[in-house]
Order: sequence, then structure tokens, then C-alpha cells
Amino acid sequence: MRPQFLILAALVLASGLTVASEGVPSQEQTSLDVYLTWPAKHAEDVGKSAYQRGRVGGLFDTRLLKTERSYNYKLAATWLTPDVIRATARLQQLRSRLSDVEARTLVAEGEAVAGTVVIVEIDPREGSGIIPDDWEAILQSKERPAQAVRGTVRPELRGVKALAGVLQRNYDYDRFWVTFPLTREDGSPLFEEGDRIAQLTIRIINKEGRVEWLIPASIRGSLR
Repeated sequence: MRPQFLILAALVLASGLTVASEGVPSQEQTSLDVYLTWPAKHAEDVGKSAYQRGRVGGLFDTRLLKTERSYNYKLAATWLTPDVIRATARLQQLRSRLSDVEARTLVAEGEAVAGTVVIVEIDPREGSGIIPDDWEAILQSKERPAQAVRGTVRPELRGVKALAGVLQRNYDYDRFWVTFPLTREDGSPLFEEGDRIAQLTIRIINKEGRVEWLIPASIRGSLR
């Protein structure tokens, strides 16, 4: 067999292997894209697992003779972790018949927001029915409550589709998108190895309420 033919055959074979490998997603890509195979029920379950309910103020708080403020507030919160963002994008993909590329774009838009995002929902009980503008949201590890960060309300995130969550809106509640940095002032991660529970505290006037989540591995140790 002529040497020129052997060289040509080798080049063709190498070219074919290169094309084939480019068409197969890497192991990392496959693991990141697994949400694109989730059935609707699984995506809903992932999204609902991040939803917690609580109350700001005591159950038996009374407003006495004052009607300018509510005596307590119903509270709900959804932590938009990476899995919840993917679950939200997957449901929108299924419902709107989006392509995989479009679903990945939704995820990228959601994850482009710095820090981590929580949807905070508040419903005043009786009184004025008004939520004061100076309410506060604080996120911390339950194991290290002194190492906390304060949240920032970001109304513009309402338009980011992957940050909508999977639950249907309850219009009894006012809804706020709140971002929290995942690093403390000294540059260390908010959630470290050994931390198990994330605790969100909502403070309205002189009343506080809390909800808690297990800290997912995708968040623990993150410096984003």
C-alpha cells in the first residue's frame, strides 16, 4: 500500500474522530443539563421544596387601639438556589415549548444575578394593611448567627423569568425579590463547610419572623 494513501486514511480517521467528539457533550455539560430531562412533576417538586412559610410577629399579638400598623404579618419565602432556577426554566420550557438553547438562556439570565436571590412574600394582618418601607431581610447560617448579611430589594428581577419560582402567585401577599451576597465583609463565604441550616430573618418595625432551609451543596462555600 502506498505511503501517501496511508497518510490520507489517517487524516480522514482523525478528522472523523474529532467531529464525533465535538458532537458529544462532556461529562460536565451532561451533569449541568440534566434538568432538561426532568418531567414536569419533578421540576415542580424541586421548586416547591424551596418554599417555606412563617409569620412576622407573635401568633397572639394584638393591635390594641392602634390601627396605623398591622399586628403581625404572614410570611412566605422561596430560595432561588441553582436547582430551583433550573426547575423554573424547565417548567417554562415544557409549558411554552422552548428549545434546549432557550431554556439554557433562561438559566444563564437567572444565574447572572450576583449573590443569591430569595422571593419574600408578606401579607399584613388587619391594621393598616401597609408594609413599611424600612423592613429588613437578613440571611445567615443558623449555626453562626453572628455572621449575617443584609438583603437588597431588587424590583427589576421580577422580569427575569427563571427567577419567578414554580408556584402560582398568591395575590394576598406583596412579593419582593431580595438579593444577598454569598460573601461576608471579610471575604469569606457566607455558608461554610459544616453549616447545615440557612436562616432568613424578616424584621418589620419591632417584630421578627424566620424561615429556614437546608443549605444545598451548590451554595455552600460559594463566593459568587
